[in-house]
Amino acid sequence: MWKSVCPKLPMRNNFITQEYYVKGLEFEVLGDYGDYLMLKRDEVELHFFLFEALDPYQNYGQIYIRVEDIKKIYSGIKVVIYRLLEDKPWGQREFSLLDPDHNLITFGEDIPSLK
Repeated sequence: MWKSVCPKLPMRNNFITQEYYVKGLEFEVLGDYGDYLMLKRDEVELHFFLFEALDPYQNYGQIYIRVEDIKKIYSGIKVVIYRLLEDKPWGQREFSLLDPDHNLITFGEDIPSLK
């Protein structure tokens, strides 16, 4: 039985990554090992590995987080929003963020009228 997934994303700087996710997105730190960082919010866990030579403009790290009450989450975001909240033709209401290392974080929720 599969139970959960914890995406592992690259980070150039542990402190900057922590600031972004903890202060901007209200994650909590589960573990900080300097070159490996584990964060959690509700049931979502994200892991980050140190990659100091990462060129953020060559980074294709992406995750999709399914949420409930996306409008409330969207209104509480304390970081720059990359793609604004909109309804997509595939039946999702989505918005996206680019973290400091250009990992694309997309949030999505089923559009109620299309269920």
